[in-house]
Amino acid sequence: MNWLAPKLSLRVAQKQILTPGLVQMVSVLALNRLELREMINQEIMANPVLDEVTEEGAAATDSYTDEAFLKKETEKVPETEAANPFDEFDFGSFFTQYLDAGSERAGSSEREDIERPSFDKFLSSAQNLADHLAWQLSVSICTETVRKIAEGIVGNLDENGYLTATLEELAQSGNYSMEDVEEALAMVQEFDPPGVGARDLQECLLMQLKLIDPQNTLAQQIIAEHLKLLQNNQLKEVARALNRPVELVKRAVDVIKQLDPKPGLRYNHIEPRLVEPDVQFRKVDGEWQALMNEDDLPQLRLNPMYRRLLARDAADRDVRNYVKERFTAAIQLMKNIEQRKHTIQRVCQSILRRQGDFLDYGADHLKPMMIKEVAEEVGVHPSTVSRAVANKYVHTPQGVLELRYFFSESVNGPQGSEMSLLSLKRRVKKMIDDEDTAHPLTDEQITKRLSEEGIQVTRRTVAKYREDLRIPSTHRRRVKG
Repeated sequence: MNWLAPKLSLRVAQKQILTPGLVQMVSVLALNRLELREMINQEIMANPVLDEVTEEGAAATDSYTDEAFLKKETEKVPETEAANPFDEFDFGSFFTQYLDAGSERAGSSEREDIERPSFDKFLSSAQNLADHLAWQLSVSICTETVRKIAEGIVGNLDENGYLTATLEELAQSGNYSMEDVEEALAMVQEFDPPGVGARDLQECLLMQLKLIDPQNTLAQQIIAEHLKLLQNNQLKEVARALNRPVELVKRAVDVIKQLDPKPGLRYNHIEPRLVEPDVQFRKVDGEWQALMNEDDLPQLRLNPMYRRLLARDAADRDVRNYVKERFTAAIQLMKNIEQRKHTIQRVCQSILRRQGDFLDYGADHLKPMMIKEVAEEVGVHPSTVSRAVANKYVHTPQGVLELRYFFSESVNGPQGSEMSLLSLKRRVKKMIDDEDTAHPLTDEQITKRLSEEGIQVTRRTVAKYREDLRIPSTHRRRVKG
């Protein structure tokens, strides 16, 4: 039998194909208000069929957003090469006016033929810790071997600026001598920021202290010998161990508090972003409503001139096809923008049905809410809800919040009811805020108090919540007189 003989076979299979329009719809939904505005402005520039509605032109022209128009008008254009009606238009003067609108030379046929630089060349790119150290290394004098080791050290720093590899590992990575490795490390530790390249907190603080206050031997001694007591705020024990007055120890500790335990973060942090709410939650006639913030968002319409050109009989085939393509793209974009608005509104309405008490009375009344529940109510996939709320903010009586804030898992509340995880964490934080600092609450005591309120959680769970809130342990919270 010939197993390599060609054969025909039929197979039925289901396949999901993302059309360009669907891909764009997903992308548009994920944009926040600022990103959407930028995207619309780019599309207006790229597609001549798109126009922005202005106050002056809004009354004089209609928006031409009916998709049926495109089908109707394009179907009646015959495939013929008769006289070209596009010849009636002076495209030179039209595009000159279009590109130079607002300038003193609008309408003039004379244009400066200069290549303008893109605006991104005027923006400084963010520099991370590795970039900052690499620049310093490039202007340092050392042997080529030490330079290579120093590059390896920079590559083995964590986001806080600490060295994560041992000197032995660095030496073995290139068969370097320990003498060269130590020289390279000493050079990197001289770089800015002070404390970078340290192998632990103690070394990091000592490096900084020797730079900013080299004569403070007491502070150096506290870090070198009694860092654990210092971390636990046991200043009396430090003073007793060093046989120094408590007030003198406190002054030395004030100097230590000025040091940065994570020197690398200043170069690795995320820059703050400008936030504009996409939605406003407002109470109207006793009912909460979700109002989309559309201020400054360009309102789109189809250019009426192109509509007339497309409706002409006997247009040039290439031009006609181009205009049809641009019309299709423009209408698809307008539909996707409207779909984005519709989806966000429906998700917000679902949020309002569940979180009215939070809006009225505050964070303690936030109810548990899962993305899957909202997706089922709205009738979309959970990933659609995720995209609809990601990086989008809402203006509420409780402040400007990210839409994702309203989604929280549930825990067992009083009398078996459900409460949100965020509300429980707030309750744990309030207990700790109100505690006696001389006798701070243990995780076990917090667990017991919650149990008395009808909230059943384990001690390990409370410890996890405390760590999520970045609250130190009981021992480190204790303040001794």
